[in-house]
Amino acid sequence: MDTVLRSRSRTVTISSNGPFCIIGERINPTGRKKFAEELRNGDLSTVTVDALAQVDAGADMVDVNAGIPLVDEPELLQAMLRTVQEAVEVPVCIDSSVIEALEAGLSVYEGRALVNSVTAEDERLEEILPLVARHGAAVIGLANDETGIPETPEKRLECARRIVSAAGDHGISPEDVVIDPLAMTVGADTEAVTTTLKTISLIRDELGVNMCLGASNVSFGLPQRLVLNASFLPMAMAAGLTSAIMSAAPVCVEAVRAADLLLGHDPWGTSWIAAHRARQAAIAQEQETAGAR
Repeated sequence: MDTVLRSRSRTVTISSNGPFCIIGERINPTGRKKFAEELRNGDLSTVTVDALAQVDAGADMVDVNAGIPLVDEPELLQAMLRTVQEAVEVPVCIDSSVIEALEAGLSVYEGRALVNSVTAEDERLEEILPLVARHGAAVIGLANDETGIPETPEKRLECARRIVSAAGDHGISPEDVVIDPLAMTVGADTEAVTTTLKTISLIRDELGVNMCLGASNVSFGLPQRLVLNASFLPMAMAAGLTSAIMSAAPVCVEAVRAADLLLGHDPWGTSWIAAHRARQAAIAQEQETAGAR
């Protein structure tokens, strides 16, 4: 099952048969006071820097979030999306819980976006799914409902079923619904990762849809977060995860690309070997440049 996203000039496909889709998480003011203040003041320079850096690091898409208290989020999100589209060619995941902001963002996006996100709550389904359908976008569906985040994989699967079914009622096919099986911090619940992995497997086996996680959630509150994230991602990929909103730090990107090779999603290691040769060429160029000084 393929979920196809597009920018003005590039297409990215999320699929269980292809390479894992890395969605860079960096363009988000949450927990970034300086960045949030820049955005309040209309300074979008860091948006450009972060977009370029994530794509250079290996991100296939970038997530864009404009959630800052007491700002005009629709207007800010539009400005951020325009900036990102000028800076990079990859597709975008438009990230907001505000309906008006999603509408504004989709109105200026040139391509086929991924909307982040909808839950299994009736009110949210009826608000967001018509918007997604109207703009021909794809949507991330979080496996939680009115009762909150389910503790069991079976309940999360039930929420996923509900989202896929409701999407179908609005003319959105299963391949355009990307389920988030929910990653919680293992620092607060020692069974959190086990629950997530079981949920991924259940959704893969019953629904067959693509899945996406906020992968960095698993390490929240713990030291050496990138190491934990890099360890978790191949485990989730083996269970059936096909994309993640995640750090584009080298340790995480390399873990994902290595798992692509080992899981048979990079036939004959073509991409792995090409990336290695590119790194070697860059090192040689740097050495040559240093020697000429």
